[in-house]
Amino acid sequence: MAEFAAETPGRLGTALLFRRGFGGDTANFIVAAARMGGRCGYVTRVGDDEFGRAFLALWDREGVDRSRVVVEREGRTAVYFIARREEGGHDFTYYRAHSPASRLQPGDLDRGYLAGARVLHTSGITQAISVSALAAVEAALDIAAAAGVAVSYDVNARPRLWSIDAARAAAERACGRAQLVFLSAEDAAHLYPGAGGEEVARRILDRGPRAVVLKQGAAGCTLFPAGRPPVRLPGWAVDAVDTTGAGDAFAGAFVAAWLAGSGFEEAAALANAAGALTTTGLGAVTPIPDRQAVAAFIQTRQTAVHTRKE
Repeated sequence: MAEFAAETPGRLGTALLFRRGFGGDTANFIVAAARMGGRCGYVTRVGDDEFGRAFLALWDREGVDRSRVVVEREGRTAVYFIARREEGGHDFTYYRAHSPASRLQPGDLDRGYLAGARVLHTSGITQAISVSALAAVEAALDIAAAAGVAVSYDVNARPRLWSIDAARAAAERACGRAQLVFLSAEDAAHLYPGAGGEEVARRILDRGPRAVVLKQGAAGCTLFPAGRPPVRLPGWAVDAVDTTGAGDAFAGAFVAAWLAGSGFEEAAALANAAGALTTTGLGAVTPIPDRQAVAAFIQTRQTAVHTRKE
């Protein structure tokens, strides 16, 4: 979705100036993974309009292979608006019904292309936006399973898009087929009212993933590796401006680091830094850091801590 982020806090109707950017949870993820050094491709639909062409140019700049992106001749790429609350946090307004992305379908998938990946990443939002997109996710998971491709899944539960029962059923199916699952406390509360994030993370781990990562915002994350005790990794303190897309950047950085050879704990520490840095700018994609920025940030913070201890 094309993104319009209000430059000043307040209700959307009072905002006069917006910064145009890019959004969409898996779209944010793929840019974060690419900036962290991952070799990435993306499968989606965009309109043959100015915003669709802007996305194609973005992916070209980021080195993301968009050869399997379907460009709809008459399609209109979705848009959304971000309003920042005076007391912190933000509100989203979406205009994406019947957008090209929502018309993603199993026929858009190139079996050989997906089978050649090391990791397939998808999300609960992709499942929720339409019946055809849900079918596309199911087909992609079938391809990954047949080819031995690892699956990364971000629960990203959105009760405004569909019923809780449907969301829970889809998430449980995907978690049972994933090797890596990302979950937030909000996701847990939506899908399993009354259950805490850690309890839900353990439930998901029982379904078979190699690890479940409980994203906890500014507090960092808790890693639940299969067969080992949970590991708590604290967050990095920053002056946050806008938290939009930080969880997606976290997941993208995590997967890229993991594929580059990092263990789960090191990947989580890098992901915490990437997520924190993403909150220091406006919008979902523009502030996502690259690998060098994350490394420099961590080195600076570690040096500062060491100096204080001395």
